[in-house]
Amino acid sequence: MLRGRIRRGRGSSYVATDDDPLDAAQERRVRAVLALGGVPQADLPDGVQQVRLRLLERAASGREAPRDVSAWAAVVASNLAMDWHRAKRRQERLGERLAALRPAEAAPSGEETSLLSLAVARGLDELPDAQRQVVVLRFYADLPVRSIAEQLGVPEGTVKSRLHTAVRALRARLHEDEVV
Repeated sequence: MLRGRIRRGRGSSYVATDDDPLDAAQERRVRAVLALGGVPQADLPDGVQQVRLRLLERAASGREAPRDVSAWAAVVASNLAMDWHRAKRRQERLGERLAALRPAEAAPSGEETSLLSLAVARGLDELPDAQRQVVVLRFYADLPVRSIAEQLGVPEGTVKSRLHTAVRALRARLHEDEVV
């Protein structure tokens, strides 16, 4: 396990210090890459933490430290920025699809939104555990199918099948309750 900060020294060795796997200069570089990648200021601390976590996970898995931690951290930050944009686009597309389902003149009231939330929660409660798990991981944790399959130790096709069945059941439940 990594017990200290790993920093690229002048030579080819790493210098371990206390606590943080990123030194101040590396953290500033990560923040800059995230900011230039379009990540909002409010999300920058989370992005820096994700880079730290990935460095710690790498060390904990027994892999050796990257040759150039600063470069590695910048690439990870760049990938995180791309992931942030992908997630944002997915949310926008989902919002557009949901808006298209509603009549234009009927803006949802707070009461309608609450009813929909309660109906979805009830529908999730009625799903079998395996289906509920993949729905929550996919749509609430925003994990891709491949990651869900890896984490659960099942084939991607199984995850897709469970998602399909669960979404169909939720849709039927929402129509039964006349929520949508």
